[in-house]
Amino acid sequence: MALAVFALVLGIYARHNSLLPYLAGVYAVPSVLVFRLYGWDKRVAVRGGSRTSEQSLHLLALAGGWPGAMLARSLFRHKTRKQPFTGIFWCTVLFNVGTVSVLLGEVG
Repeated sequence: MALAVFALVLGIYARHNSLLPYLAGVYAVPSVLVFRLYGWDKRVAVRGGSRTSEQSLHLLALAGGWPGAMLARSLFRHKTRKQPFTGIFWCTVLFNVGTVSVLLGEVG
């Protein structure tokens, strides 16, 4: 739901802001990478191998990969019930969206 709202808001702003096409790319690249990393980490977790640190997952989400992380968490059912991971994840999403909102307000 949050992802759909974010995409809708970006779509609305796209008509009035030349920064949005670039912003879409800034989100797309880390989102794809984070999505794949969550899938890999889930696979390794099931097999009992060496895992990706939670700190790395949070930093990548904060760097713009949160849409991919959000999709991967739902699709792979990975890191969805673990606390405080979920709370920290939502803080990274809110911080990221807030920062983008401020930047769009400044540029627009």
